[in-house]
This record gives sequence, C-alpha cells and structure tokens, in this order.
Amino acid sequence: MNIKNIRNFSIIAHIDHGKSTIADRILELTETVSVRKMKEQLLDDMELERERGITIKAKSVRINYKHSNGETYILNLIDTPGHVDFSYEVAKAMQACEGVLLVVDASQGIEAQTFANMHLAESNNLTIIPVLNKIDLPNADVDNVTKQIDENFLIAIEPLAVSGKSGEGISSVLEAIIEYIPCPIGDEKKVVKALIIDSIYDPYKGVIIYIRMVDGNLSLGSKIKMMATSDKYEILELGYLGVELTPSTELKAGEVGYVIANIKDIHSVKIGDTITDVKANLLNPLPGYKDVQPFVFVGLYPLQTTDYDPLRQALEKLRLNDSSFVYQPETSNALGFGFRCGFLGLLHMEIITERLKREYGIDLLVTSPNVIYRVVNFDDSSYEIDNPSLLPEKRGFKEVQEPFIEATIILPSEMTGSIIKICQEKRGIQKDMSYLGATKIVLTYELPLAEILYDFYDKLKSISKGHASFDYEYIGYRKSDLVKLEILVHNEELDALAFMCHKENAYFQSKALIERLRKIIPRQMFEVPLQACVNGKIIVRENIRAVRKDVTAKCYGGDISRKRKLLEKQKEGKKKMKQIGRISIPQEAFSAVLSLDEDQKK
Repeated sequence: MNIKNIRNFSIIAHIDHGKSTIADRILELTETVSVRKMKEQLLDDMELERERGITIKAKSVRINYKHSNGETYILNLIDTPGHVDFSYEVAKAMQACEGVLLVVDASQGIEAQTFANMHLAESNNLTIIPVLNKIDLPNADVDNVTKQIDENFLIAIEPLAVSGKSGEGISSVLEAIIEYIPCPIGDEKKVVKALIIDSIYDPYKGVIIYIRMVDGNLSLGSKIKMMATSDKYEILELGYLGVELTPSTELKAGEVGYVIANIKDIHSVKIGDTITDVKANLLNPLPGYKDVQPFVFVGLYPLQTTDYDPLRQALEKLRLNDSSFVYQPETSNALGFGFRCGFLGLLHMEIITERLKREYGIDLLVTSPNVIYRVVNFDDSSYEIDNPSLLPEKRGFKEVQEPFIEATIILPSEMTGSIIKICQEKRGIQKDMSYLGATKIVLTYELPLAEILYDFYDKLKSISKGHASFDYEYIGYRKSDLVKLEILVHNEELDALAFMCHKENAYFQSKALIERLRKIIPRQMFEVPLQACVNGKIIVRENIRAVRKDVTAKCYGGDISRKRKLLEKQKEGKKKMKQIGRISIPQEAFSAVLSLDEDQKK
C-alpha cells in the first residue's frame, strides 16, 4: 500500500460523549466486522468496560476503506478513554497519529476533558476534525455547540453533525478523514525507526509490542534493537492490528502494527522507546511518550492470610498488561502482610481492585488512599514517601511538600458560587474565571491533589446536578503546613489509618474520624480507648463502652455478698482481658477517612 493512502487517527472526547459508539459505526460502514459478529463497544474487550460503558485502555484497529474516488485507503483508528485518570492512554495514542476526531456531545457541549484533549492534540501538531455527536437527541443544540467550538477553538474545519447511534453522518466523517488528515511522513529506504506506543503480555507468545513505523521496513526474521535498553531480538511474528491480530510478512513506513520477538519480561519494553535495526548506528531516538507516574497510593491486604501468595501472583499478572500501576510488599502492625500499590486515580484503583476480586477471587481490605509527599531535610536534600506512617518525627526534617494540580471546571453559571465555596474549602487558589457561551462558566483552580481524592468529584456532580465537568493537570510540589494524624486503638498505633492533613484541620478531622470509628468498631467485653495523636500529643479521645454481661442473673435470693463476689470476679476478668485483649478492626474503619467531611458537617 502506498504511504499516501494511509491515514492514522484517534477518536478523543470527554467521557460519555460517544467515542466508542462512533467507532462501532465506522467499523460497520466499512464492513470491517460482519453483521453477525458486531456488538456494542466492540473494541472494549474487558468485562468492566462493557458493564460501566467506559473505555479503560486505548484500542487500535486497521480498516480498509474504499473512497468515493475509487481508491482504497488504510485507516488506523485508535479508540481512546475519556476519563481523566486514563489521559496517558490518549497521549500514547496521539504519538501514532497525524489527526484526531474531536467528538463533542451536541446536547452537553464543550466539557473539561474536551479542552484538555484539544490542547494535547494541538501540542502534537495534529489535524483536528470536530464532530458533533448525538444530534438525534431531543435536547441537542447543534447551532449553540457549533458556536462554542468556533469561539473557543481555532479549527478551520467545519464541525460534522453525526449520530453514533443511528449512523447518520458517519460517511461524511470518513470522507473528511481522507480529505483533511495528512498521510504519514516516512521513507521506506531509510534506517528502521519505529515508535513503541503500547505493549501487552500473552502467556503463549510473550510480549506483544504495538508500534508505529516511522522509517524503513520490518519483516520476519529482522534483527532489532531497543534504543533505551540496547536489548537485541529477532522478530518471530509481525502484522496489523485488526479486530484480531492479523499476521503479515512485513510492516512499512507509516503503518501501525505489532511485533512479537520472544520477549518474556514486559518491563524490558519501554513505552515511547525507539526500535531500530541491530546494525544501525542511530544516535537520536524518536521523541516518544514518557513513562507515567502513579499519583494515588493505597494498601491492599488479603482478608485471609493464605491469600497473600495468590494476591502477589494476581498483581504480577495485572501488571503485565497495565504498566501504569506499581506495587511493592509492605507490612502493617495492624493488618499483617500486604502490598502498597500506586494508581493513576481513584477510578483506576477501583478498576484494579474490582478485577482482583472478580478475576482472581481474592477478598481484599483496602486502606484509605493517599498521595506521594516530599520530605525536605535541613540540608535541602529531599525524598518521597507514599505512606504517611513513614513520615519521621517533626524535628527530623525541614518541611513537607505535597503535589498540586491545576483543575479546569466547567459548570452552569447559576451554580458558580456553590462550586467556588467547595474549591475554597479544599484549599484551592482561583487562577481564572471566564464564560463559555451565555450559560457556562470555566473555572481554573490550583488545588492540593490530596484534597480532591475523596469526595470532591462527587460533591461537584451533586451540587451541579450532574452538569459540571472536571479535568486536572499535575503542576508540581509546594510547601504546605501538614501534620501526620496517627490513630491509636486500645493504646496501639493503627498505622493503616494514619493520614496527612493540614494543621488547621487536624482537630476537626481527627474528631470526626474518632467519632466514626467509635460507631464502626464493635463493642468488646472491656472498655476500648480511641485516640488521635499529632506530633506525640493526644488531641482527641473517645471510649468504646464495654459490653456488660449480667453475671448475677442466676442469683435468686441469698446474701448480697454472693452477687458482690461474682461482680468482683467479673471485674478482675475484664482487667486481665483489657491487658491481653486484641481488637478486630472491620473493613469499614479503613474507609472512614473518605467520609470525614460529611461527619464534620453533622
């Protein structure tokens, strides 16, 4: 196939604007998939993706399309996620493209992730084709949304009105892809250059590398080298990314495909690395995608100690196909042996923990999430901690820094005051406020990442009745007046419940947490003290009252000394039990931190 007849593009949009539905209609119209095999969200092959109606991992498919001019074109389509947690998947997809379809819901208009994706496409110098989806909905406002796009985005191409559900207008999208998106720039005669855009692990074939050919050709038996690691391999299989992997004899410049080279360790394949010929003297690798860093950390502990090894094996298998989360063993005084795991966000964490329960049948205890903090020493050297229990005593360091993000919030104008109040409660700093059309406001805030982990998104949706949208970008570390809040249950520190909070909020948050724990932890045969400690000082204390057993119930009549004797015996037993007794902490206690704001309001 001539390189001039190749088009590489991805579909990008805010969550739930219809990317996967449009991809389904394109596959139908081009007859890439037979009617018998067609189903909704065809490219989403994970059970959780179908169940929740979201895309978690970017999927690529090769399409043969016969244009109205009589020529046949190869279209490499990449369907991307819409949730902010998986924005790194969008960034990877754009490395393999020359253009994008920017999908906007005609009933909702421009949302926060629309802005983020638009700017990402512009930074990659990609051709942008705006597409208005869901025009068949009763509340669709094509004219107003078109005006929003014209006023906020500098796109010369007129927006295309389509319905992903009925297929209306999809043919015009295909025509626009051929007309506006340029063909790849590459030379088959040059030294081999291929960009690694993704990789998955197959238990039979090993690592399958997804690549975008830039220059040169690759064929069966070719000897290749990874520039980042200098590892050398021989290609055993290569081909195209159809609905299923389609083997071929070669991959040429400009094409997107896969390579199998008997690689057993997926961690030796770096996303964004350059593949070249083993004999080539290539000095400069291609500008590629950088490794993503997790932002949210939680502890995962098996409820049954016998599940520790199965949990470790399950994490290893999930890590093979999702390099964006990390894990390492850790030990808790209260919970025993487990793993400290890092994720891109709360949705990413929820997906992984749900897969561990469903696919591997492991019952988990999940601690409250936290972020990575930076501890600065007195000599200005620094180190990072992903667990608050690792923070040393106050006199052992100079300051603590926490990660900040720049949040973009789009909301109806009548709800501006309520949303601003939430942002201020979360220690936010307002940077900008502008109008998006006549009815929407765009707010830009700088916020501590830790403050948006728990209930920020839920509050945003609740107050705006689902109309507000939210996107964020990491902007770095800043000094904050933070303290470590430690929880003691029955005079023993519960390290899994320790968390960082702002000094001004320490008393109120600890009081709310202690009150909640008092209701959650079951009563014992002896009194159980609950304490919150900051810098070695107890600032809040509550007691869980003992369960009183009526040991004198069977005493009918007789001298009072008989009852006193039984009560004294019970008193001695409780005293002994208090010394050696241990408290069983239920799962809900470790989720109590998530509801602190609600408790504070009460």
